[in-house]
Amino acid sequence: MTLARARLSLAFRLALRELRGGLRGFYIFLACIALGTGAIAAVNSVSHSITDAISTQGQSLLAGDVRFEINNRLATSDELSYLKGLGTVSASTGLRSMARLPDGSDQALVEVKAVDQAYPLYGTFEAEPQQPLASLLSEQGGSYGAVVAPLLLERLHLGIGSQLLLGNARLRITGTVKNEPDAISEGFGFAPRLLTSNEALAASGLIQMGSLVQNAYKIRMDYPTVAIKDIADRSNKAFPSAGWSIRTSEKAAPSLADNVTRFSQFLTLVGLTALIVGGVGVANAVRAFLDAKRTTIATFKCLGAPAFVVVMIYLIQIALIALAGIAAGLVLGAIAPIFAAQFMARFLPVSTDPTLYPGALSLAAVFGLLTTFAFAILPLGHAREVPATALFREQGFETRKLPSWPYVGAAGLLMAGLAGLAILTAYDRFIAIVFVAAIAIAFVVLRSVAALVSYLAKRSPRVRSPALRLAIGNIHRPGSLTASVVLSLGLGLALLVTLTLIDGNMRRELTGHMAERAPNFFFVDIQGSELDGFRKVVSKAAPDGKLVEVPMLRGRIVAFNGEDVTKRKVPPAGQWVLRGDRGITYSQTPPENASITEGKWWDKEYAGEPQVSFSDEEGKALGLKLGDSVTVNVLGRNITAKIANFRKIEWQSLSINFVMIFTPNTFKGAPHAWLATLTDPTATAQQEATILRTVTNAYPTITSVRVKDALDMVNTLVGQLATAIRAAASIALIASVLVLAGALAAGNRARTHDAVVLKTLGATRAMLIRAFSYEYLILGTATAVFALLAGSVAAWYVVNRIMHLPSAFLPDVAFSTIAIALVLTVGIGLIGTWRILGLKAAPVLREL
Repeated sequence: MTLARARLSLAFRLALRELRGGLRGFYIFLACIALGTGAIAAVNSVSHSITDAISTQGQSLLAGDVRFEINNRLATSDELSYLKGLGTVSASTGLRSMARLPDGSDQALVEVKAVDQAYPLYGTFEAEPQQPLASLLSEQGGSYGAVVAPLLLERLHLGIGSQLLLGNARLRITGTVKNEPDAISEGFGFAPRLLTSNEALAASGLIQMGSLVQNAYKIRMDYPTVAIKDIADRSNKAFPSAGWSIRTSEKAAPSLADNVTRFSQFLTLVGLTALIVGGVGVANAVRAFLDAKRTTIATFKCLGAPAFVVVMIYLIQIALIALAGIAAGLVLGAIAPIFAAQFMARFLPVSTDPTLYPGALSLAAVFGLLTTFAFAILPLGHAREVPATALFREQGFETRKLPSWPYVGAAGLLMAGLAGLAILTAYDRFIAIVFVAAIAIAFVVLRSVAALVSYLAKRSPRVRSPALRLAIGNIHRPGSLTASVVLSLGLGLALLVTLTLIDGNMRRELTGHMAERAPNFFFVDIQGSELDGFRKVVSKAAPDGKLVEVPMLRGRIVAFNGEDVTKRKVPPAGQWVLRGDRGITYSQTPPENASITEGKWWDKEYAGEPQVSFSDEEGKALGLKLGDSVTVNVLGRNITAKIANFRKIEWQSLSINFVMIFTPNTFKGAPHAWLATLTDPTATAQQEATILRTVTNAYPTITSVRVKDALDMVNTLVGQLATAIRAAASIALIASVLVLAGALAAGNRARTHDAVVLKTLGATRAMLIRAFSYEYLILGTATAVFALLAGSVAAWYVVNRIMHLPSAFLPDVAFSTIAIALVLTVGIGLIGTWRILGLKAAPVLREL
């Protein structure tokens, strides 16, 4: 133990002395580690800043200590008395409807929110001009006040003081929304906000039996610290059939928090890709560094230094340099939330105060250390086993032989630790496992591509051009750059191709095929008494259109086989089905746009116990099978039905689809509204505007949604997400460029000898430039082909198998990938070798 400690102390002193010479050869090492670590630290720090803000500002975000949501009905007198017994209650109602100009010339879809005098219980509602909310929403001369989003004024060309019609009520715009404290907890809205009073909503006539509305009861509890923990259990026990959704200030915006976590996981994996790509740069840098230290290592060995001491000297140096790179990355990660808050503060409740997130920074540091040691251990093993005589003969560490098993085993364990950490810290571990497997396969395939290129070069016929012949020889010779170039650039390019193809296919589907197949309009909240008249109006406005209507109710799944769904562990793929209320319907016959995958449909005259047809994909994700029971709360009543069949649904068609379709007798006598779609492929934008205006003026309580507008909004969101994803992917590509530069720099010693010998034998600088250019062109093309194939397969899997969208190859991606690969390999290669071509021959020849 004493001897080992003494040797370790000696190795540490010698390592520090060697580091006095500077970090030459390790700048790319530092940049790779700092870049990858910084990306992971930044993504996770920003994610923590958002989720922490959601948890610490829960009362303001929820505008209460607890929120009870009941869909499509008001709370009963008993339920309301119970809620008032908990504390001060603020009631609000949310729905989508059409706001139109008084002359009927234009209209727009709006997210209506009607509030009472107590709103908000927590937080501050801010409007422009700033006045008390009660004053802004007051009734004057038969018109009710309304505060709207600035976007609505822009769409309808209105201003403060303008008049609007909402259903049968006349509204007066008194201001614009600056800050709505509970907007985030309300969820994402597809239309601009219109805030008004409960009295105005009652006068509008929009609330009818079966209307799709959300009634929220927010409570400022008298004793929140005592009662808030078990409020959901106590309330559900007191009213088991209420069907309300209960949310506390501790989880004010669970959907947003989950989405932020999920997106940050994806960006973390992209950052990890950059770090792993940087790991190749670490291996190249360590190999080049040890190659430059060959005489020093030989001296140590000749003076009797044990192999353990030699390895520890350079392992300590590598660890110290890695810590410097990790520290730089952590600084980037620590300041990222401060800069991100400047942009996000308009949309999210993030703090602009400097805050450190030790968990996020520690995770990034561990990733950085594991990557460094995992990729540095094998070159160290090679250096340990090369004899001193070989080192003095100016030989390097290039060898096909693996180092001894302890080094191989250590590298394997570190790689396994890196993969395990990525999986264990992931929100969705299945995606993380797929990612880790894909990275491992990519490395194997890249090695195979490099070996194949070398093999083909070795077996290629003799060419007449000396420059091309020299380039082909450089590709397959011992110690060639083939493996380094293909490995360093291939992974980053493949990631960029994958993300670009996914983004391109999604945009192509949203703006092309999906828009072509989708109906022109959705019409919501059609009352049964309005159905015949509505059909006549639509038939007259769109004589060539196809109108499809179905009955529609809203229900929330509360149990499977008698088990409360809140107690059930559900995979991410099925969680959305259980989140809030779902649209449900009944039908005697199977829908046209779905096929039965298991079980059979009920008879038209079926009158037995309630049965349900469940979506196949979602049912399998929830672990359901034929004969299982599903309990749904509809209008405050629990209804249990058995699964009779599963259906395959084409959600991307955007036609009317439901996760659950029940037997007609299930809801016999229950009040409900109707949902309709209108499809007319020949309709122009002007004709669509006419249809929208005609229906809205004839039936102001019916909500009309133009599908193209919704697709445009989704396309905009996809574009914004794609920007963030491409920014993250660019980090991986930058790491690839750094690694490529490091790989070429690592091979400069052998290139120097080659160039000098060839120039001595009569080769001109122009011929050598052509030879190197041909070599880099061949390697760049091979890498681009791999990136295209690997990226196309990965994108196809994501788009076709996960998103269930048609996938297509995009030629512009192919051309841009090849161009990027060739520019990077040839450009960086020639920049690195230009200096070599100008070296004097004598000093180099004396070292041979």
